[in-house]
Amino acid sequence: MSWLYSHFHSRKPIIAMCHLRALPGDPGYDPAGGLDAVVSAARADLRALQEGGVDAVMFSNEASLPYLTKVEPITVACMARIIAELRPEIDRPYGVNVLWDPAASIDVAVATGASFVREIFTGVYASDYGLWDTNCGAVIRHRYAVGGAHIKLLFNIVPESAVYLSNRNVVDIAKSTVFVAGPDALCVSGLTAGAETSGETLRLVKAAVPETPVFANTGVNVDNLADTLAIADGTVTGTAFKRDGQIWNEVDVERVRDFMRIARNVRGD
Repeated sequence: MSWLYSHFHSRKPIIAMCHLRALPGDPGYDPAGGLDAVVSAARADLRALQEGGVDAVMFSNEASLPYLTKVEPITVACMARIIAELRPEIDRPYGVNVLWDPAASIDVAVATGASFVREIFTGVYASDYGLWDTNCGAVIRHRYAVGGAHIKLLFNIVPESAVYLSNRNVVDIAKSTVFVAGPDALCVSGLTAGAETSGETLRLVKAAVPETPVFANTGVNVDNLADTLAIADGTVTGTAFKRDGQIWNEVDVERVRDFMRIARNVRGD
């Protein structure tokens, strides 16, 4: 676990999602406001997250519904521009998640100086977005080809809105993923963003790969945070920080402060 502390300066880091509004090419994009409005909203959320005391921030095109498993070039270009504009204000580790495209996530991380990415790197799934196939070997090689060997890879092994095609349990998936791909961390999710991660699933995965950090990837809030951190090595959190706990609302700095107060107590900071 040594890299977690050296990277995030916390034994059990809280990675906060900075959800971007819909981008050009997305069905929900607002051409009247344009990219300037997307940048302004992201800046306000970033400031609230940092003021609230999170350990790290991850930028994601959360509003790019329905997601693509290979994004258009405009998405990569826009995310790189947005993060670059915000970069002078970022004062803690930051990462990228270009949904649902691992190679694009690495590209944006390299372009913007991000130090970690989260994505679906392994497995074949039946999903709401169609048949979801991955090519981990190609993506890992791409990481090296574009100068991203230093970027930490957080593997989501229980992707939202999808089910593994073969009849494999999560313990076997965790063990084989660690063996064949050497992820820097694993992420365990609920059904969708904001849906609670199963504590039992977290326990099974953590017991199966005790030397690999395991993050609770969705649905962690002030009510379940203490129990979650008793098992997981950290959380990736977005919805709990939003006004009224609604995913598409803006970040509420007081909700962030309340969450981080509990996290610090649990960690003994």
